[in-house]
Amino acid sequence: MITKDDLINWLSEIDKRLNRKLVLVAVGGTALTLLGLKSSTIDIDFCIESKDKEFFKFDKKFRVDLFLDGYIFSEQLPDDYVKKSSKIKTNFKNIDLRALSLIDIIVTKAARYNARDEEDIASIIKLSEIKKEELEERYKEVRESFAGNTNDYDYNFDIILKRHFREIFK
Repeated sequence: MITKDDLINWLSEIDKRLNRKLVLVAVGGTALTLLGLKSSTIDIDFCIESKDKEFFKFDKKFRVDLFLDGYIFSEQLPDDYVKKSSKIKTNFKNIDLRALSLIDIIVTKAARYNARDEEDIASIIKLSEIKKEELEERYKEVRESFAGNTNDYDYNFDIILKRHFREIFK
């Protein structure tokens, strides 16, 4: 398992070798680990600009999945995904380290939605103040560019809403 300290130490070494600035947006469990919402992650997932993928060819310490230009799994995030991401405070000189917004994490996890995704979504919703309406709005934006089976995506998202945003009837 990879902890936040492991991630920061590893990225610090990469930062020292960079000759220009780049933005790394952590996604999934990596983002949750960097935000302190999860103690560790099993792999490292970043969204980067296509031109920056070369910087991750030289280091095989961890399994790293790179998603390019806001295209994560089978979703193309809207252009504002970096602006909506959270800045992770570091002493890096060249890496602008960010975590995907919690709403975008949920929306991207809805595509695959396995047991690990369910656990992560439950933690996000328990520890944050995500509003159902904001989540639904972002989902609609992302769904327009979804490259997978939209019926499955809709089904998974509906389960997330029912499990985590149940209305209590009196």
